[in-house]
Amino acid sequence: MDRPNILLVMTDEQRADAIGGLPGSAVDTPWMTQLRTQGVYFPRAYSACPVCIPARRTLMTGKNAYNHGVLMNQFSATLDGDTLPAMLGRAGYQTHLCGKLHLFPVRKLYGFDSSDWADSASGYGVESDYERFLKENGLFLAAGLGHGMSNNGWAARPWHLEERFHFTNWCTDRALRFLERRDPTRPFFLNLSYYQPHAPCTPPAYYFEKYLRRALPDCPVGDWAGDLPNSQRGEPVDAWRVTPDAGQIREYSAGYYGCVEHIDHQLGRVLRAVPGDNTIVLFCSDHGEMLGDHGWIRKRSAYEGSARIPLFVYLPDELARRMGVRPGTVCGDAAELMDVLPTLMDLAGLPVPTGLDGLSLLPALRGQKLPRDCIHGECARLETIGSGMQFVTDGRRKYIWYPALALGQFFDLETDPKELHDLSGDPARAEELALWRGRLIAALAGRPEGFTDGADLLKLDGPTPISFPR
Repeated sequence: MDRPNILLVMTDEQRADAIGGLPGSAVDTPWMTQLRTQGVYFPRAYSACPVCIPARRTLMTGKNAYNHGVLMNQFSATLDGDTLPAMLGRAGYQTHLCGKLHLFPVRKLYGFDSSDWADSASGYGVESDYERFLKENGLFLAAGLGHGMSNNGWAARPWHLEERFHFTNWCTDRALRFLERRDPTRPFFLNLSYYQPHAPCTPPAYYFEKYLRRALPDCPVGDWAGDLPNSQRGEPVDAWRVTPDAGQIREYSAGYYGCVEHIDHQLGRVLRAVPGDNTIVLFCSDHGEMLGDHGWIRKRSAYEGSARIPLFVYLPDELARRMGVRPGTVCGDAAELMDVLPTLMDLAGLPVPTGLDGLSLLPALRGQKLPRDCIHGECARLETIGSGMQFVTDGRRKYIWYPALALGQFFDLETDPKELHDLSGDPARAEELALWRGRLIAALAGRPEGFTDGADLLKLDGPTPISFPR
């Protein structure tokens, strides 16, 4: 059979609720919303290791953070072995990357036939294709950061150059160039990977000013928030802890939502250019963004703003009919980035490799239940806490464990989606809490860090390793 084309759209740091049309959503995203409502939507999708490098390694390999060996951003950790684009390439796909990859070493193709690569507005001592584009247009290499904002901070402002020089526009333009020049005799796999809404939140002025004028949601603050270490709260631009009612968080949010809508409009250009009758679109983000929730910005934590992500799969009507997929389905099962590789292989009609941690979501696209109880997630470093976190969730309940603090939290996400009330001390929840602690103990059994003795979770002194050789 003719294999379908595949467009994998990945944003960076986009919260699950930063999609238009959802209850309480603060952003307009006509194209993302169209894909979500006409495709199959996973409202309980997560990034189990919610930080850039581990999350992207998970997507590319179909393996969880422990099994691919990186549990926190580590720029010296090389990724070897098989990847999604390599597998699709061997099956005859023409594979191309546009935008951010965040794998190391940089400039390695990781199975892509070609790439327009740039991890951000500045590289790692290696000139990116975006930097080269700026230079070719008479701008010096650091011009993409000429706005003065930080790559990891809350300060925000409008974009300072012509819109055509924005990373989002550049990424889109390169995707369109690939679609114009591709081999028409082969199916394509295009990974369109935007850098934002990751900071710096610097959308073009139209988008920034739109959300400054708009009423934006208040930041939820849980009744437990004061129980965790708080040493970084204050004014530093790159602080992890912030005062959530401060004026700078409003500007940060305006810049953030503006970046999301800017990406959406640019994505619309690509969706109009792909073959509409034979192209599968999978949309996801590498992790979320706390955006002031509970006094945090950025990611790494197990809370919904950080760990829950948008994930939906769109198939054109005839293709969906042939594959038995039910457009408009909302799947209640938990999904994770490790599921992307087996899902796309399955949708392409190719064998799903053995030895993966992820599951093909194709049964869920057909309205069937997935064969797992929960997702296990972790991150080896959390700022202000002194170690990492562990969590398990099915999108309805969530248990979090901080090994260095010997502290657990338990949330009922069905009745308390903003995680305002920690139920770990509620006697009425003791039996349920024991079930979820047991699931985490089972997920961590045999790990070298010593998280558990097999019967209980243990307190650990200090941080745990951020990577394991694989």
